[in-house]
Amino acid sequence: MKKIIALTFCSLASTAVFAALPPLTPEAQEAAALAKAKTAYGDRMGAFQLCQAQNRVADRFRVAGTPAPAACVAPPPFVAPVAAAPAAK
Repeated sequence: MKKIIALTFCSLASTAVFAALPPLTPEAQEAAALAKAKTAYGDRMGAFQLCQAQNRVADRFRVAGTPAPAACVAPPPFVAPVAAAPAAK
């Protein structure tokens, strides 16, 4: 009996896993693109801030006569992605 219940549960769960999602609406696609761009910009800002922190630590422990650490390149300001204009019919 337990095997039948387990088999039934697994078969129902597997059909739910393989169900196809409907395509995204244009508004949802734009929101996803904006979220992706914001995440990418946050990653670049995080890398820049990490570089600055590493340079401060390296400067603190640098021995006289050794070269200074490489300069950090600041990312440009965030610019939201431009939405494509819908095609007129």
